[in-house]
Amino acid sequence: MRTLDEREFLKLMQLEFEHIRKRLRGMAMISRGIVPNLVLSRRAVERMLSAAGQFMADETGEAMVGFIVEDDTPEGLPTIYVLDTISPDETAVRRSHTFQQGDALQDEIIWWLQENWHFHRERHRGSDALPDRFDVPLRYLGDWHKQPGSMIQPSHGDLMTALSWLDDDDLAMEFLLVPIVTVGHAPIIGESDLAVNYITVPMDNGTCMRVDWWYIHRDVRVFQPVHPQIVAAEQLPQMMKYGWHVVLADRLTSETLAMADDGLLVRTLFYECDGEVPLEFCFFTIRQGASSFVLFVTQHDYPKSAPKAFEAPFLEGLNLMDPVATFQSLWEVARPIPEPPEWQWSEDKYLIDFVIAIEVDRGLRQPAVVEIPVILDDGQVDSDAELSERSTAMEAQADREADASGSRGPAFVEEERAEEEAR
Repeated sequence: MRTLDEREFLKLMQLEFEHIRKRLRGMAMISRGIVPNLVLSRRAVERMLSAAGQFMADETGEAMVGFIVEDDTPEGLPTIYVLDTISPDETAVRRSHTFQQGDALQDEIIWWLQENWHFHRERHRGSDALPDRFDVPLRYLGDWHKQPGSMIQPSHGDLMTALSWLDDDDLAMEFLLVPIVTVGHAPIIGESDLAVNYITVPMDNGTCMRVDWWYIHRDVRVFQPVHPQIVAAEQLPQMMKYGWHVVLADRLTSETLAMADDGLLVRTLFYECDGEVPLEFCFFTIRQGASSFVLFVTQHDYPKSAPKAFEAPFLEGLNLMDPVATFQSLWEVARPIPEPPEWQWSEDKYLIDFVIAIEVDRGLRQPAVVEIPVILDDGQVDSDAELSERSTAMEAQADREADASGSRGPAFVEEERAEEEAR
């Protein structure tokens, strides 16, 4: 039987000690009622109200994002700021007693918001645009969900889900907020001086939405009530508007495939191009054998706003598998491409249309053939191609009739003329 060596024994003891330390800490937090302060943006509350009102008979929910601001004073408690909520996509499952979040849309939006906030912090640190206490990362805080009837506490299933998240080392989360939304409550008259863990918000049907706020720490492992305070959205940092590449995912796919089908190598990323947020979503493209790249920069509200095109020479040592590093190198030497004559952007156009206009203007490709319809005597409309096909058919018919009558048709005349020229 194999025995533990000294190093393995010490490691096992260290893990056991850490386990006991966490449990003791959790017991102390429960006995002393240690929970963080909680501040809610009015915007987040209004978004919860809107979502709950749309699905009165079914369960629903959203992700929450915000800040954790630590308090350095003795016995000080951190403050959690809930700034915004993020809806799932159309794949979410909503039933009377079931709710399942959608696919990766929420993760994409959270990533977009985090990257924009990170740049905002770097750009405005130490200025009035960024109060010192909010110079912290933007974080995912947990999910709220609406439960049926008067179930104002998280269920056993909610507990198991929360613990699985907190025990996942890859997520590295110390806590989760798990607020429970219920609807159909009678309006509350007057205000109470008691510090309760719920808020009530009037709904359009004369009843109230109630939100009970629960907090779970990975060392405590049970839900604890936490008292919320609502503040005006203007008192807190505002989240960036969602980028078009997130909310119009099908459009992004169409844009990329259209350029790839035209023979272009295409890479995408978001990047800071003008010194401010929101970040721009960018493309860089190149044809095989070309000596320069074409870069496209789009704003968050594309295609409503027009894209801008830039040109950058091919540089040695580019790693096209690293879009960010490649774009950064190209952007440093890029120059604007003047819009071709008569080119005008509209929302129904795509970037491939811009590519074609640029290449036609530079003589790199022929303009598209425009077929002009022709109105015939019988009132029918033929295109150039149809007219040419009909003319050829009429000549062939005339030749057949000439053969039948013994006369020379157009085909024979052309053949005889060719023979004379040869002689």
